[in-house]
Amino acid sequence: MTVIEAKVHRSSARNAKMAFILTAVIVGVLSAVVAASYWHPIVALFVGALIGVSCGAVVWLLVRVWPVIRLLWWWSPEVFLAVVLLTAWVQLANHTPTLVTLVVVALAVGVPAAITPVRRQVTAWTWCLVVRHRLRVCFAQFIIANQSGSLPLILWAKPTPVGERVWVYLRPGLSAKDLESRLDKIAVTCHASTVLIERASESNAAYLRFDIKRREVLNARVGSPLVDVIDPTAPVSASPLTVPTALDLPDVDAPTITLPAQGKPAGKKPATTANGRKPAASESSDADDVSDWI
Repeated sequence: MTVIEAKVHRSSARNAKMAFILTAVIVGVLSAVVAASYWHPIVALFVGALIGVSCGAVVWLLVRVWPVIRLLWWWSPEVFLAVVLLTAWVQLANHTPTLVTLVVVALAVGVPAAITPVRRQVTAWTWCLVVRHRLRVCFAQFIIANQSGSLPLILWAKPTPVGERVWVYLRPGLSAKDLESRLDKIAVTCHASTVLIERASESNAAYLRFDIKRREVLNARVGSPLVDVIDPTAPVSASPLTVPTALDLPDVDAPTITLPAQGKPAGKKPATTANGRKPAASESSDADDVSDWI
């Protein structure tokens, strides 16, 4: 079983070597300059070299064990819970008889399993621990963060009504746009239906929030108190429960439209001009005799 990837192992060794050299040189020179004002320059040179090598060794150790520290961070909740449970078991076994120990353990396990709200909370927090590791596996499988193989830092997770919410800090070489094109694969890895990604900080684009949805809560049936208000002795036709579910076109009464008359309305006065005279006829009427004009 590979605990630390070979790429990450080689990268940490190279970075530790460069950090040791830079720290030893810079700290050694600065220490020698300061020590030269108190001792002989040759003695100050040896003192600076000793201080530089010591500081470089500390930096080399920190950089070299960083993959192990990151691995411990990934498993820190599980390690903490294991230490607490093991300590509680040892203390209980040393200070109580075997029968009492078994009864206490049975109650500690059986009572939360029997109470539905407590059982749901335990299950939700367990899924949070599982999702953190599933995201890490997802990042290691198909997300290329950078050339050194540094994966995004998974910070914390908490349960939500529809699933889990996880905060992730991206490393250089990765952005939210790269992850948005792989949401379906992330959902499959986390055993969820959908996954949404949003920025958790307006000033820092590397700080993201993963909303993992594995169940739907809006389609649940909710009891309405209005049913208890309805009078059961009321007629069915007057009951508010009798509502039309569909209508056909014959069931709709067509409106009656009355069109205005096309002829000249009765009682309308002839139009006049501005000076009160009648306007001259522009065309001859049908009663004119056309033979008089020939």
